[in-house]
This record gives sequence, structure tokens and C-alpha cells, in this order.
Amino acid sequence: MQVREIRLRNAQGLHARVAARVVKVAGRFRSRIVLTVGERRASARSIMAVLMLAAAMGATVRVEIEGPDEVAALEAVSAVLAPPRS
Repeated sequence: MQVREIRLRNAQGLHARVAARVVKVAGRFRSRIVLTVGERRASARSIMAVLMLAAAMGATVRVEIEGPDEVAALEAVSAVLAPPRS
């Protein structure tokens, strides 16, 4: 199992466009991907579940991934949630 905590830097937090990208990226992998914010947990494959996390700027998102391609999946999901600063 791969786990990473990511602090959201986007001013709008985990808004619809970012949530849609997370779901799209998660769909490319066979691993189980779960996002947690506080006490709320969501499958990264469900746009509604990800949006219901209601994660604002500065919130910490815990990403838990388990499966055959977990390392690649963690890097891909992390890149969406916390893109490199330019």
C-alpha cells in the first residue's frame, strides 16, 4: 500500500475540474485509490464522492493506493492534486 498526504495549494481547493481530472487519472490504473479529508473518505473513481470531500485550499488530502500499479498511480494522482510549481 502506498500512502501520501498532500496539502491543496489551489485557491479553489478540490473543485469540479480538478476532481474530474483525478477521476480520469484514477481510471487508468487497476489499483484501488481512496482519498481522505478529515473523516470523509471517497473512491477516486467517483466524481460525486470526490466532490463531496469538499476540500478547500490548505486542506490535507490523504491518498491511499493499493494494487499492482500503486506506485505509478500515486505519482499520477499526486501530480493532479499538487502540480509542480512553475
